Formats: sequence, structure tokens, C-alpha cells
Amino acid sequence: MESLENELARLISSIRPADREAMERAEKRQAELAKPPGSLGRLERLSVKLAGITGEVHNDFRNRALLVFCADNGVTEEGVASAPRSVTLAQTINLTRGKTGAAVLSRAFGCRLLVCDVGVAARIREPAVIDRKIAFGTKNIAKGPAMTRDEALRAILTGADLADQAVREGARALGVGEMGIGNTTTSSAVLSVLTGASIRDVTGRGAGITDEAYRKKLRVIEQAVSLNRPDPADPADVLAKVGGFDLAAMTGAFLGAASNRVPAVVDGFISIVAALSAARLCPTVRDYLIPSHASYEIGYRLAAEELGLEPLFDLQMRLGEGSGVPIAMSMIDAACTVINDMATFDEAGIDDGYLDPIREGDAFSVNRGEEGENG
Repeated sequence: MESLENELARLISSIRPADREAMERAEKRQAELAKPPGSLGRLERLSVKLAGITGEVHNDFRNRALLVFCADNGVTEEGVASAPRSVTLAQTINLTRGKTGAAVLSRAFGCRLLVCDVGVAARIREPAVIDRKIAFGTKNIAKGPAMTRDEALRAILTGADLADQAVREGARALGVGEMGIGNTTTSSAVLSVLTGASIRDVTGRGAGITDEAYRKKLRVIEQAVSLNRPDPADPADVLAKVGGFDLAAMTGAFLGAASNRVPAVVDGFISIVAALSAARLCPTVRDYLIPSHASYEIGYRLAAEELGLEPLFDLQMRLGEGSGVPIAMSMIDAACTVINDMATFDEAGIDDGYLDPIREGDAFSVNRGEEGENG
């Protein structure tokens, strides 16, 4: 039987860089469309990135899925969260019943929802929840490692397997979300270790806590990192010692999406920390990541900068669950319909010679503030 370490190594080795030739073809197509160059801004750049992911200029991602990984975190024993641990179980079930923020947004924007229990601290009898439970929650990181290394590897590979399953069932794009009380604490710990940033610079208030609870949260993370001594050069070790089953499974889902050459939409703070963990395991994963929204959590910006990514929008969201993913999917649709359906200058019967000076000097970008969107 293949060892977990070898299985992870095989997964990582299967990930290939973006198709640069397809990206060049997409850029050429954008230059031929009947519009001033660059006038659709980031939608154009997004269409080019999508071409690099799939190897095709023309894409359709209307079959998509949001993967939500649910788990409890033992660190909640320290009083670092405003909500009780029981909320993880309740919201895991409510996700499948279409009652949460991520669920209603997924329904509105045509995104299939896959809810996976990787470590909820209760038995779940809801058949719509995918049972991949590794344990009934992690240990308290303030007192020792969150999990064993084998458990961390199992969680990573579980996430990759669910991504594989979603693609086999027809998904052409994946989003990655979570449900787990206490996971902003574990995410802040992981981010601090991976980047070397101070704990205060990466730790926010999560869903909302008092000043006293916030100070306690900082102390708990400092204690966890000092006690467990995770190795920043070994992301699996970091996840095992100060992470969570949800974070580890999300990390695997990003790896699985990249292995399958499908876009992986990043949600908020917890999701982007998992994306960074995946990119530290395999830097090529960055080619497949599309961040949805700028999370209100203070550590989000640092993680995004580490990945070299810019979120598509900023609505001051901080819910989590994957709530930003369906909105981002609508923007992916917009990028695709532009490159797929807009007429070229030839098709529109327009001589585009008048744009030559603009193309040479990028005058559109320089002068758009003075002359308006249509010049």
C-alpha cells in the first residue's frame, strides 16, 4: 500500500504549469475584439488566466462546485471564539439544507455545493453531508499538536480526493470554503509560521470577539507556536501542529484542482491561508488560484501578497463558508462570455487602424481618467 507521504508526492508531481501558448492565443483574441485595448480591464486578464489553466481560449465554467470542509478545532477550549463549538455541527447541516449565506449564494449563481465532514466533533446523521471524518475535532493547539502528521496527510489527501470526485462528476471550476468554529485562530497561527510575520499582524477578530477575548486569542496563538515549534519549511508539519482538519483538507483541494487543471476559487481568510499552504507544497498551484473577495480579516492581505494575487472584489465580507465563491463564479462567467461571444473588429466591419497609436503607447490606460470609458 502506497504511503501517505508518497501519495502526496505523487499528487504534487502531477501538477503542471499554466499553458503559456494558450495564454498567448487568448491575448491575441482579446486584441482582436471590437473594443479599445484593455477596456474591459481585469475581465480580459482573467480570461487569459483561465486559458492558461485549461489550455483552451474558449471556456465554459457553468458546471461548477463549491467544496466546503467542516471540522471542529480543540483550541476553542481557550475561549478564542464568540460562537460555541455546537455551531459547527448546526451550520454543517444547514449548508446542505440551503439555509446559510454560502448556500443561498450558491443557489443564486448556479454553484453545486458539496459539504464534507472531515472533523466535526459530533456524529452527523444528515445523508447529504459527505462523511470523510478523520477524528472528532483536533486537539487544543495551546496544549500540544492539533493532530498527528499522518492525520494531516490524510486530511490533505481527502481534500484532493473530493476535488477529483467533483471533476469526475462534471465540475469545470471549483471553489474552496470551510465551516469550523475557531478556525481563524488556527489560520492565523499557520499564516504566522509560514510567513514569519508577527502574530499580531495576522490575527483579527474572526466573527467578532471582545477586546479581552482578542488579547487571549493572541496569547493562545503565541503559546501554540512556541510550544509546538512547527517547521515553516514543511507545510504539512505546520498544518499538523497548529492547523486544523478543515485547513488541511482545503489545502488538498487546491492541490487537487491544480492536478485536474481546473480553476480553484479562493474564498476569504481561512481559504487563502490554505491556498498559501498548497502553494508552499507546490508553487505551481498559484497558476490555478483565483481569489474571490478581499476578506475583512487583517491577515488576508499578507497572504494574498505572498501568493502574488489580487482579489476580484471587495465587499467587506468576513463570513467565510465559501460565500465569496459563487459571486466570483459570476465574474468568471463574465470573462468567458466576453472572449467567447464578442465580435472581432473584422466581424463587426470596423477598420481598427485608428487604434494603432493607442496600442503602441497604451494611451487608453493613460488617458481613460481624462476622456471617459469610451474615449
